[in-house]
Amino acid sequence: MNRRSFLWQSAAATASLFSAHQASAASVAQERYGKKIGLQLYTLRDPLQADLAGTMKAVAEAGYGQVELYGFPDCDAMITAAKDVGLKIQSTHFNWDCVVSPSDASYSDFAKILDKAHKLELQHLVVPYLHDNQRKTIEDYQKAAKHLSAAAEMAAKAGIRLAYHNHNFEFAPLANGRTGYQVLMEESSDKVFFELDVFWVAAAGLDPVELMKKLRGRVTQLHLKDLKKGIELPTFTSQIPADAFQELGDGIIAMKPIVEAAAALGVEHCHIEQDQSPDPLASVRQSLAYWKTI
Repeated sequence: MNRRSFLWQSAAATASLFSAHQASAASVAQERYGKKIGLQLYTLRDPLQADLAGTMKAVAEAGYGQVELYGFPDCDAMITAAKDVGLKIQSTHFNWDCVVSPSDASYSDFAKILDKAHKLELQHLVVPYLHDNQRKTIEDYQKAAKHLSAAAEMAAKAGIRLAYHNHNFEFAPLANGRTGYQVLMEESSDKVFFELDVFWVAAAGLDPVELMKKLRGRVTQLHLKDLKKGIELPTFTSQIPADAFQELGDGIIAMKPIVEAAAALGVEHCHIEQDQSPDPLASVRQSLAYWKTI
């Protein structure tokens, strides 16, 4: 073999190995989440209200493997419609005041939610939001962390993981520059998990991958949606333009590194979501089509 042939074959072999590595990296995300990719049903709240059965059928036909509920425990019709078309349900957002502002020291209202979730074999309960009066100060977040920790202990005994879903307001600097999210990370029990919404993390000017690494072992689920180019960042208010919410691949968030990091860090589920869209069903179909290329 002459030197030129050797160099050419070596280069070809190196390129082949690199290509195989890239394909393998891509397949890790798809093997981990591809067939069970979820949809947060809040995206379709208007179509679901207009035609519950037809909309849920469209979700299944689009290729989603599971759905994440909202409004639990008062969403029995949604649960039935999802099961009727073969969609799995492993997670739900729920009415969170029973945790953050409990009516009694035993968290009796949350106990009822836990009981229903357990009977439905749900694996995850997610606190989806904090009201304005629940997040004004560091002390407010410390109070929330305390309540979340107590409720998470109860959830763990029922075999359920309690998680907190972020927006961007949690990352706003408060006293001494400390943020509410830092409080939740540092002062809540390690039984309190996090559902990371990559859109709102990016809107706060942060890197979702770096945040996942800081929360290693505590991020159980992701919400995936894209952020429109040209939005002035960081923003710590949820009052941003409706068109800031974009389908996957149409904005500035690099999804592939996020999903690959999620797989490496043990994140259990990924859910596509889009808070605002002029055509929600078209949006979830488009995002799913992009998802399959990651």
